[in-house]
Amino acid sequence: MDTTAIIGLLAAIVVVSIAAIVFTQLRERARLERARKAKILEDGYKRAATLLDELPNQYFTRELKLILLQRMEHCCQALQKLGTSLPVADWLSEAHSLTKKVRADEDQRPSTRIDSPEKSKRVKELLENLFKLIETMHKAGELDSATAKRNLKYVLFLVHKTHADLHIFQAREFIRQDEKRKAIHEYHLATTEMGKSRDNPLAAKVIKSLRTRIKELEGQVNEGQPKQASEEQSRLDKEWDTFLEDDKWKKKADYDE
Repeated sequence: MDTTAIIGLLAAIVVVSIAAIVFTQLRERARLERARKAKILEDGYKRAATLLDELPNQYFTRELKLILLQRMEHCCQALQKLGTSLPVADWLSEAHSLTKKVRADEDQRPSTRIDSPEKSKRVKELLENLFKLIETMHKAGELDSATAKRNLKYVLFLVHKTHADLHIFQAREFIRQDEKRKAIHEYHLATTEMGKSRDNPLAAKVIKSLRTRIKELEGQVNEGQPKQASEEQSRLDKEWDTFLEDDKWKKKADYDE
């Protein structure tokens, strides 16, 4: 074999080796990219599922639940195309089943009272995550502008409601301890929180009730009245604990203003 043939053979070996290395690297990059996409989609599914499971049920409108379920289904369908080992078929089946329940108004879960700083902090974190998720879906074209705007405004209202929940719970505790001035202060803080969403019919009605309750307590303080139960207090407490469960109120709210 002459020198030219040997050089040609060596060159061919080098080219084949380089091609094999490049092919292997490209295949590894593709594998890593699929794994990266799968992880993002898996996290997206679990994040939406966590929001649906842990947020107080009374905070949800039907539309909000369907938005989260839409996100879960989208992630599952994308994961199926990637061919992962995750139980995607089961996840998708559960999402479809829950979607049917929500559309039929059959997804009934108990309400959750926000009666501790820990609960308030956790719900606030969940609402912040929900806000970011809606923004992400809007940017990705999964939600139209009107739907995104309407629900982002509602989520902000829920953040204010969560802060007010804690103040009202603390006000009730002060009333039980006959510390009316401290209770009045907490009710004022709750009113301030709800005032951040005063254009919302839900908030406006509650602010009116809170102010009525404050005036009643101020009257008791000025007149030196002893601790006593009040029909107004009972009415306000019941109204506050249940007003988000009234779907008629939610449907009347105009979040597009």
